[in-house]
Amino acid sequence: MKRIVAIAVALPGTAIAETFDRPIPQPQTAAAEFWFLVGSVALIVALGAVQWMVSRR
Repeated sequence: MKRIVAIAVALPGTAIAETFDRPIPQPQTAAAEFWFLVGSVALIVALGAVQWMVSRR
């Protein structure tokens, strides 16, 4: 086990590393925009509910 670790440390990292490929962003779909709207409205409603519950105390 120590031998494997010694070999791995001895090898330069660039010799075994792959080149970095930048991710290509996907276009925004109508379904993604709809679910973002649903999530945004749910967050606002939840924040309003918390404010209402806290203000009653």
